[in-house]
Amino acid sequence: MKALYYLLIVPLSRAPRWFLYGISDNLLFPVIYHLVGYRKKVVYNNVRKAFSNKSELEAQQITKDFFHHFCDLIVESIMIFNISEEQAIARCRLVNPEIFEQCYKNNKSVVFVGGHYNNWEMLAVAIAPQVPHQVDAIYAPLTNKFMDDLIRSSRSKYGLRLIPKQETNEFLDKTKGEKTAMIFATDQSPSRKQRAYWMEFMGLETAMAFGAERNAVKYDWPVIYGRIKKVKRGEYIIEAELISDKPTEEPYGYITQKHARLLEQDLMENPAYWLWTHKRWKRKRPADNPVQKNLF
Repeated sequence: MKALYYLLIVPLSRAPRWFLYGISDNLLFPVIYHLVGYRKKVVYNNVRKAFSNKSELEAQQITKDFFHHFCDLIVESIMIFNISEEQAIARCRLVNPEIFEQCYKNNKSVVFVGGHYNNWEMLAVAIAPQVPHQVDAIYAPLTNKFMDDLIRSSRSKYGLRLIPKQETNEFLDKTKGEKTAMIFATDQSPSRKQRAYWMEFMGLETAMAFGAERNAVKYDWPVIYGRIKKVKRGEYIIEAELISDKPTEEPYGYITQKHARLLEQDLMENPAYWLWTHKRWKRKRPADNPVQKNLF
């Protein structure tokens, strides 16, 4: 793994963007989509479930467009290893930092929610210098220590603090006096379906992670949704949207449903930019855990 990093990834991270996107178009896409078919069936089946109203041709086109985007994400992740702070901000700019600034002035930490949409890795590198809070993110450590150290170093080099998910509760209790922006990726299947919040998402019964809402209510932290939009190839903007500045006063499930609906809007607008490779609807709802009433 070390040899692969130093002999391939490091030199590629210093290559010009046009060269890396050439690799995406002419090497990665033909191999991943046509030759190997990496999770092609999973992606297609997910798209068909989420967009049952679309034709066969449309579903196939979304699948193909996703893999083009996915290959771009691979080369953009390589770019991140050698990206400067100025370049990171230029390629993933927060257009309305005043939402964070107002919370900071009010002496409030925030819960910052979003999904695996567009380039979330670029957001992880670029966001910390653009907000007044200390930015933290929950992550799952890799089993390979070299790669884990590498990813941690790359993501955190401009101020992001990474928290292993098994240490989340201890960390939040220990740092609740700080003004932090805690990132929660909310669109992957919860590890324990019994504790999940079940709702309709993309018209399907879906187990949603509840940690963002639970901690927002526990600590009375405002909740902000981060929408990542692609401006052009390799360049994104982040639009922050306040979900609630009084989470303790919201009805149960409001925060979870709201950020899910915002992500749905993004998917409807540009479906190819979501991470369709995970089996999002693999879990079956327990009989004693009902689908919650739609609040919107």
